[in-house]
Amino acid sequence: GLVSGAVHTTANTIRPPLQLIKTAPGSSLVSSVFFMLLPEQVYVYGDCAINPDPTAEQLAEIAIQSADSAIAFGIEPRVAMLSYSTGTSGAGSDVEKVREATRLAQEKRPDLMIDGPLQYDAAVMADVAKSKAPNSPVAGRATVFIFPDLNTGNTTYKAVQRSADLISIGPMLQGMRKPVNDLSRGALVDDIVYTIALTAIQASQQQQ
Repeated sequence: GLVSGAVHTTANTIRPPLQLIKTAPGSSLVSSVFFMLLPEQVYVYGDCAINPDPTAEQLAEIAIQSADSAIAFGIEPRVAMLSYSTGTSGAGSDVEKVREATRLAQEKRPDLMIDGPLQYDAAVMADVAKSKAPNSPVAGRATVFIFPDLNTGNTTYKAVQRSADLISIGPMLQGMRKPVNDLSRGALVDDIVYTIALTAIQASQQQQ
């Protein structure tokens, strides 16, 4: 496994592994997740580091990859496809992309619990979920959060990490043949240690 990026850009960290290690069989893209260590649970955020403006098809793939990553680390995946609108309450190209991505992901992996579009509050707060998405199997209890683009995802993970003073582990790359993980250039010592441990776990799982 490889951990790098504390003094390099994400592009410079990821480009050589893409050229040499390449993507895993069946993977059409590389994406990333962060594990957000809240006091009583762990949330999975994707994709907050790699794909600037994924298409609906790519967003569906990111959702599936992120759910599988959650499973690999013992987290039951309840996947919220995030948007500024919940259900059918809003319109516009951004919402439609999330709606289409949700449909595609559900079709590809009917075994996974995936729903969207959902606003963040509807995804995590049971009382909000009751009013905004009462029939959703995910709303109010999501564990995996898929952001519609890099601008939203990266900003949110850093805001939560710094404002709540919690540990975030990642970005953990998904879709590679071997474990390759990129560090933020603002990574703290604890962030680096946890990312090394994460990479070691990934490597041991691949060997089993």
